Amino acid sequence: MSAILMDGKALSAKVRGKILEETHRLEQTGVRPGLAVILVGEDPASQVYVRNKEKACVECGFYSEKYVLPAETTQDELLGLVDELNHNERIHGILCQLPLPKQISEEAVIAAIDPKKDVDAFHPSNVGRIMIGDYDFLPCTPAGVMELLDEYGIDPKGKRCVVIGRSNIVGKPMSMLLLHRHGTVTICHSRTENLAEICREADILVAAVGRANFVTPDMVKPGAAVIDVGMNRVDGKLCGDVDPAVAEVAGYMTPVPGGVGPMTITMLMKNTLKAAQK
Repeated sequence: MSAILMDGKALSAKVRGKILEETHRLEQTGVRPGLAVILVGEDPASQVYVRNKEKACVECGFYSEKYVLPAETTQDELLGLVDELNHNERIHGILCQLPLPKQISEEAVIAAIDPKKDVDAFHPSNVGRIMIGDYDFLPCTPAGVMELLDEYGIDPKGKRCVVIGRSNIVGKPMSMLLLHRHGTVTICHSRTENLAEICREADILVAAVGRANFVTPDMVKPGAAVIDVGMNRVDGKLCGDVDPAVAEVAGYMTPVPGGVGPMTITMLMKNTLKAAQK
């Protein structure tokens, strides 16, 4: 058996095409979606992400603003900028690239963003709405995973779903989205006992642990859908949390790169469009 590779790059292009069409329709009413991206400091990975987001804005026909602040920026200065953007009518989505320098509280910055412009869906009120299933925005990576599952006809309903990782950005919201779609969900983490045994029960296995090649073929149920959220660098090369050899066991699998990654930024665009529409 060799897994069907779930092409996030192709799906991303398709979704962005639809977003562009919606953007043109919205512009006829005098509204152009606007996204502001804030980058504090010179983290190389963050710089790459910000460039990719700028490119996506162009592809989707959005208006965008970028703020690159020095690493020594104070929390009050950053909060002042967020407040300005909250009141800027051209801006519908605000994204502050994480991580932030140690003198700035990420929680304070996230809480300061107007929930209606919180296109990352990190604000506590948006997190709470995701929990009860009444939300405007979804966190971008879990939302991208759900789009991939839908594209390949993989319905979580009634399936055993295992999520490895319990982060606020991926693991927890991913679990809730699968649960809202009637999956039976188990969340695993670094203290889970019998991890391999639990993973082998999964019809849908999501790896979001941040450790290269962590999921090995013996941890995967034959024919399962394996979603690799990991982005790790080993010897200068990008690799996921899933050993490539898993492709010989799984039924479906997302590659790294080219799987979940492209979908994450596309879902950010989708959230920004929705914020502008609302």
